[in-house]
Amino acid sequence: MTADLSDLLISVVIPVKNGSAWLDDTIPAILNQKISGQFEILVIDSGSTDNTLSIVKKYPIRLIQIDPEDFNHGLTRNLGVRESKGKYIVMTVQDAKPLTSGWLQELLNGFSDDAVAGVCGQQIVPHHRDKNPVEWFRPISKPNVRRYQFRQKENLLNLKPEEQLAFCRWDDVNAMYRTEVLTQLPFRKTDFAEDALWARDALMAGYAIVYNPLAQVEHYHQADYEFAFKRNFIIQYHFNKYFNTIPRVGGNGLMENLRVLKLLLRESKIPFAEKWKWFRYNYTYRRAVTQSNRLFLENFQSSLGDSLEKKYMELSHNIPQARIIKNG
Repeated sequence: MTADLSDLLISVVIPVKNGSAWLDDTIPAILNQKISGQFEILVIDSGSTDNTLSIVKKYPIRLIQIDPEDFNHGLTRNLGVRESKGKYIVMTVQDAKPLTSGWLQELLNGFSDDAVAGVCGQQIVPHHRDKNPVEWFRPISKPNVRRYQFRQKENLLNLKPEEQLAFCRWDDVNAMYRTEVLTQLPFRKTDFAEDALWARDALMAGYAIVYNPLAQVEHYHQADYEFAFKRNFIIQYHFNKYFNTIPRVGGNGLMENLRVLKLLLRESKIPFAEKWKWFRYNYTYRRAVTQSNRLFLENFQSSLGDSLEKKYMELSHNIPQARIIKNG
């Protein structure tokens, strides 16, 4: 890390708001990255009311402040792009902590040829007792780097909606981009899914995108019923709007309950009372998602043409924050 901006390799952009619970973990983990090139960190704050700003000012990073009403998932990140000096730009968030000091290098390693526009890493949930054990990182196979490119956009468009979405499971919690590509192909103005939409736009433009699971960050959100219900509806709305996917309702709930129960019982270090708590948590979360999907389908299939749009506006107007628990 250096204050000299004349020959930067990487700019790391972090939109923040009330991030005081995590920034003293996240920022040092980024500053301690080992890479043969200079990098900078840009923080874009959108109206924090805690001590976020005082924390940020302790570190050698650049601070940009915007009004809360000006925040937009796509446009705010485009602001970060315009302010960046690096040849590559990393998008991450205030509560995503790099797992190792080689995180930036692993992202950079994904740029194997000039056609690669971006590289997306992997989120993992550490084995902490304050985090849902069902989501704990349990790799079952060796991680493989995947590169996707469509020489003709029709090859992507001719795929089923679910297949198109599978290629575009991009994530701005952990992604690196060529600055020149982001300048030519900016994020769309959207309140959700700017990352997946960018991946689709990049593939449609003939670029390659790479998924490198060796570039890992720890990231975890714990959600109550209301948050899970509303967030899922918003996700399904945007994926339907841009990828034409339709959520499914059904499945074998009993088998899923048994799977979760068996997984929890295998964790010998978790007291029984906590296992029961996490079983109820996962049951409630799945119920929220299922009922959210049903509501989506009811409005999607409604004879009223704007029924889905109205329900989306109602649910997205005041979405609650997830209960996010700090590591440790």
